[in-house]
Amino acid sequence: MIKNNGDAGRPRATGELLKIRRASLPSAAAIVLALGIAGAARAETAPVGVPDKSFPESVTSTSDGTLYVGSFNHGGVTKISGGKAEQLVKPGAADSRSTLGVLADEKSGTLYVCSNDISAMGVAGPSNAKGAWLKTFDLKSGAPKGSFALSDPKSFCNDIVVGADGTAYVSDSFAPFVYSLKPGGTALATFATDPQLAPAKDGVGLDGIAIGADGNLYVTTFIPAKLFRIEMKDGKAGAVTELKPSRPLDHADALRAHGGGFLLIEGNGKLDKIMVKGSEATIDTIKDGLAEPVSVTQVGDVGWVAEGKLSYVIGDNKGKDPGPFKLTPVALPK
Repeated sequence: MIKNNGDAGRPRATGELLKIRRASLPSAAAIVLALGIAGAARAETAPVGVPDKSFPESVTSTSDGTLYVGSFNHGGVTKISGGKAEQLVKPGAADSRSTLGVLADEKSGTLYVCSNDISAMGVAGPSNAKGAWLKTFDLKSGAPKGSFALSDPKSFCNDIVVGADGTAYVSDSFAPFVYSLKPGGTALATFATDPQLAPAKDGVGLDGIAIGADGNLYVTTFIPAKLFRIEMKDGKAGAVTELKPSRPLDHADALRAHGGGFLLIEGNGKLDKIMVKGSEATIDTIKDGLAEPVSVTQVGDVGWVAEGKLSYVIGDNKGKDPGPFKLTPVALPK
């Protein structure tokens, strides 16, 4: 996600650009976990390259080990299989713009994509489309399927998760809303809203989103970094509860279901495992020292981490050479 030096309500023009990192301590900027099927996923042991200067913001996967990664600056979605990359969704396709959250839903054969106009941050992106959108594409061919606007003028589409019934849920970073899209739906509906989910004055709101083993919805906020549970019953939202982490979090970003808990990306370089009991969340770091991580997806017993380096496009390192981009494999705990 993104770091804001001013009002988190909406992107600002030059001079008040949203920043994504601190110069001295990188921070990052979401998807249900794409579960790997034992023995079916291709085992990867080395990092996988991402197209040059494409600044990934999110990554998703399918059970055969194929990875899908968007581009914060170029837009579009790249498909990586067997170590080979190909453009699945072309930049600007279906009036898409900068690509943030991506989610591969094998059941429906759909690739969900968060598209945003981030020109106010100094990133033009492809096309001239305004606003925040959830875009859907065919998972195999990349052909456009649907386009759904986020309703609030301040909206910023960040990440997606899909429930067992095929309903997609979308986090909005600049307005206190979680949206839903039922199978066959023609427009996003407000699924949940609560003052606790509103962006802080100098912060950034909703970011990662996942469905827990208990069937409830879980979300992160980026700045300040927090975890919330949104109760779900009979397809409706219930109480919103802020969870108490076992240690302070730093720029809580992507959230993915993992076993009975979750995987969490912290913008200060960490991939964590989270276990929730009641209103308590136990945080255990799996790996530290990642280069401005932004997202993670699971294939078998490996977590693939996208290292976005977004400070080199909208932050303190803008104009400097970010070097090569990659998806880094991390062995996950059982």
